Amino acid sequence: MGTEEQAAKAKDRAAVIDLIAQDPKTGEVVLVMSEPGEWNGSDEQLLALQERFNAYVSFLLDGEMAEAHPEFAGKAARIELRCAQMLDTRALELLGLIHDHLAFQEIKLEVVVRNEQSNDEIRMTNVEGMSKSE
Repeated sequence: MGTEEQAAKAKDRAAVIDLIAQDPKTGEVVLVMSEPGEWNGSDEQLLALQERFNAYVSFLLDGEMAEAHPEFAGKAARIELRCAQMLDTRALELLGLIHDHLAFQEIKLEVVVRNEQSNDEIRMTNVEGMSKSE
C-alpha cells in the first residue's frame, strides 16, 4: 500500500474508536487505538495519528463516552495505542507531547508494540519509560 493510500485510509478512520473496555486490574476505561499497518513516519501519517488522538480525547472530554456508555462515566481513562512495529523518533516525540497534554486532563497514554512472531510486547507509558513483557 502506497503512502497516499495509507494516509487516505488513516484519515477515514480518524473518528473511529477501535475498542472501549474496562481494565479489570485498574478499573480504568481503556480506549484502544490500533495502528496495525507499516509505520513510514510521513507527515501525513503523523497528522492522521494526531487527528485520531484528538477524536479520542474529544470522545472522553466532551461527554460522548458518558452518553454512549454511562457505566464508564466518571472513571479514570487511558488511551492505548497498539502498533505492529516500533514508531520512529518523530512519532515518539509527538506521542511525548500528546502524553504531556493528556496528563493535564488526567488521561493516561500507553503505547503497546507487539511482535506477532515472537509474541513479545513493549509497553511505553512515556517516551523514556519502557517495560518489556512476554
